[in-house]
Amino acid sequence: MGYFYLVGTCWSCGAVFGFNPDRVPSIMVGGQRRQVCRDCIERANPRRVANGLDPVVPLPGAYEPQPEGD
Repeated sequence: MGYFYLVGTCWSCGAVFGFNPDRVPSIMVGGQRRQVCRDCIERANPRRVANGLDPVVPLPGAYEPQPEGD
């Protein structure tokens, strides 16, 4: 059994990071999902809360490999 994990760049800061494409927080840009790293989510959440929005809470395993077939 193997694991499924992608490595890409954060849409917001450009950092390279690993993520589970089915669980990572993302935004739509030009009709495509663009992944956002954990650091950018943590930086954005205080502003979201200050503006009356709920914080983004990544799904469990968003930044971890997942077994193939899950």
